[in-house]
Amino acid sequence: MALLFSPFTTQALTVKVSQIDTARQGQIMVILFAKDGFPKDHSKALSIQTEPVTADANSMLFHFPQSPGEFAIKVLHDEDMNNQVTKNWTGVWPAEGLGFSNGARVRLTGAPSFNDARLTLSSPPDVIDISVIYP
Repeated sequence: MALLFSPFTTQALTVKVSQIDTARQGQIMVILFAKDGFPKDHSKALSIQTEPVTADANSMLFHFPQSPGEFAIKVLHDEDMNNQVTKNWTGVWPAEGLGFSNGARVRLTGAPSFNDARLTLSSPPDVIDISVIYP
């Protein structure tokens, strides 16, 4: 008999993305990460969900049937739908809206660390609310 390790718990997770600029096109991406890959390497994400931006939805709910015990969340308003953060003319700063769990933000030194955005589920969560911050 083989035992498989899963980073997920059986607890469901709901993420509310708010302050979406509905005048901008594209999609909202909610990306769950363990420490490895956060926040830039989407190929290492534990789970990714996307929904198109609509003119009447300045907030959206995303439901994950299972959640990792320790994780961080990145929200991207992917205006050009290329599934990555598009940078502005400097090549450093994001040109699209971003949000992170635990109130973490992009700073002069770059993207937040996993520890800044880390959440731990020890009891059934309510809704995790993440606001999109635009440049």
